[in-house]
Amino acid sequence: MFSYFFLDIAWWYYQYQRDKIEDELEMTMVCHRPEGLEQLEAQTNFTKRELQVLYRGFKNECPSGVVNEETFKQIYAQFFPHGDASTYAHYLFHAFDTTQTGSVKFEDFVTALSILLRGTVHEKLRWTFNLYDINKDGYINKEEMMDIVKAIYDMMGKYTYPVLKEDTPRQHVDVFFQKMDKNKDGIVTLDEFLESCQEVRRDLRPRL
Repeated sequence: MFSYFFLDIAWWYYQYQRDKIEDELEMTMVCHRPEGLEQLEAQTNFTKRELQVLYRGFKNECPSGVVNEETFKQIYAQFFPHGDASTYAHYLFHAFDTTQTGSVKFEDFVTALSILLRGTVHEKLRWTFNLYDINKDGYINKEEMMDIVKAIYDMMGKYTYPVLKEDTPRQHVDVFFQKMDKNKDGIVTLDEFLESCQEVRRDLRPRL
């Protein structure tokens, strides 16, 4: 699934911030953490120490404690220097901003990161569906999927291999709907999405 691009980025960010800050945490008695760290520990799949590391990294990037869309785009663009990640980052930001306030707090960030890195398959798929459902009406239509696919190719830039043909995004969308749109009504529901992804996952399992 296309969300694997972000899974790679999420994992890299976690590892980078952990390695960068771990020594500093060991040397200081001051614990920089958001209010309700224990509650976050209970709500996510991170330990208290991991949350401390992630929070310090978040504060380094966003001293105000929240990130707006423009700052999010600037941070995300660093991972894709040869492409234009702004559109995909826009969709990603709104998937993080679950309350639609126009800003992402540490709690929003770490909750999503917990799902993407350590959530169940079902949780990851639901999160991915929400990302693809751009207008949040509970369905994925072809226009939304086309916007997502184009944004991913823009993000990968000119070094995409093999070189893309003009109709490649449309081909990917058509394949997506052939597999996902079970009743052929032109939209993909959450149930159809979950069922189709689980079928693909079963097909990929090695047979003994």
